[in-house]
Amino acid sequence: MSDKPVQELPDHIAATTFAEFREAKPLVHCLTNEVVQTFTANVLLALGASPAMVVDESEATQFAAIAGAVLINIGTLYPARGEAMLAAITSATRAGKPWVLDPVAVGALDYRTAFARGLLSLKPAAIRGNASEIMALAGRDARGRGVDSADESLAALPAARDLAQQTGAVVAVTGAVDYVTDGTRDYAVSGGHPLMTRVVGTGCALSAVVAAFCASSSGPKGDRLAAVATACRTMARAGEHAVAASEGPGSFVPAFLDALYRMSATNGADGG
Repeated sequence: MSDKPVQELPDHIAATTFAEFREAKPLVHCLTNEVVQTFTANVLLALGASPAMVVDESEATQFAAIAGAVLINIGTLYPARGEAMLAAITSATRAGKPWVLDPVAVGALDYRTAFARGLLSLKPAAIRGNASEIMALAGRDARGRGVDSADESLAALPAARDLAQQTGAVVAVTGAVDYVTDGTRDYAVSGGHPLMTRVVGTGCALSAVVAAFCASSSGPKGDRLAAVATACRTMARAGEHAVAASEGPGSFVPAFLDALYRMSATNGADGG
């Protein structure tokens, strides 16, 4: 990896991308971790997107073609859920709709690791995970412990680039600094706060926001790298504002939703 610093996402690109998202008001089909469904839905609603959690295989097939994008989060994976996910991906692909993979705990558990790697040939539009998950998904040694990463996000950037080139996806490695790559171009997204890791669902919700931004960037002029990076920046900035207005995890959640609700394009997706 080059020693050259990765460029921070420019303010004007974030502002333009966020304005496009707000105008699109995308509908996001979330096949996600059962632990975080309510929080994920509230995050999308606060930002102006529309969430739906359709999990039956036959209904997931139908709904994936209607939605603007599909999220596949394997946090609570079991055979029936896996079949519904595969059906939704197939339907979304046929309809020309993007789908996003969140490879929760890949590398730590064999069943989900094999399942997630099998999905890569189905061409996700984006992949969002922590450093250990991305490294393991790319077939590299990683030090993950369940959903927790023991690897730094920058250390996973070479694996993320390889994964992006292999799949055609935009890959986001999230951590203290987020790194987003399409295999040739990279953006860094700084910000956020460690308190965000003490609340269940912030990473899973980010993946849903990534799906929402992918839906709004699906046109011929859409820049998916900018869309994914702006999704990361939006959540990071909201986290900073929420921490300033809260005293701990209990008060953080409502403050976070309020900060997302107050986001605007005029301030470069900085909230306030």
